[in-house]
Amino acid sequence: MTRFLGALTALLLATAAYAHEFKAGDLEIIHPNIPAPAATARTAAGYLSVKNNGSAPDTLIGITADFAKMSTLHESRVDANGMATMSGMKTLEIPAGSMVSFASGSLHIMFMGLKKPLAEGAMLPATLKFRNAGDVAIEFKVEPTGKAEHHSAHAGDPTN
Repeated sequence: MTRFLGALTALLLATAAYAHEFKAGDLEIIHPNIPAPAATARTAAGYLSVKNNGSAPDTLIGITADFAKMSTLHESRVDANGMATMSGMKTLEIPAGSMVSFASGSLHIMFMGLKKPLAEGAMLPATLKFRNAGDVAIEFKVEPTGKAEHHSAHAGDPTN
């Protein structure tokens, strides 16, 4: 019984460390994360999922983060010829009753002009700005490269 309780406690602690979320009104911000960039990197990409449990859409209109000089929304695309492009976005609508997931190769947040190296395990405060929900304080977890960008897929089907 003691082994079972010990294993259960370890599992619960690992789950809590793995996933974190923030709520603001009808919005849930699920597992904001940044793959650990090289120590000399000046940029980093951030990923998360936003679930809108409400009956009206909301719009992500910006992000601020003290650990970077500039934070912007971006979308990567690959055209029919295999050419990858990345473009900035001013806003991103989060439809009512759905989830939008940021992931490598698609939607992401670019943190430019990093003010210091981002160490694995660090929790970095940021603020998402929504048209209706207002400012939502969150923390991005810096995770090992290759692991972090895949977390948004664990949040659920983005078509929900």
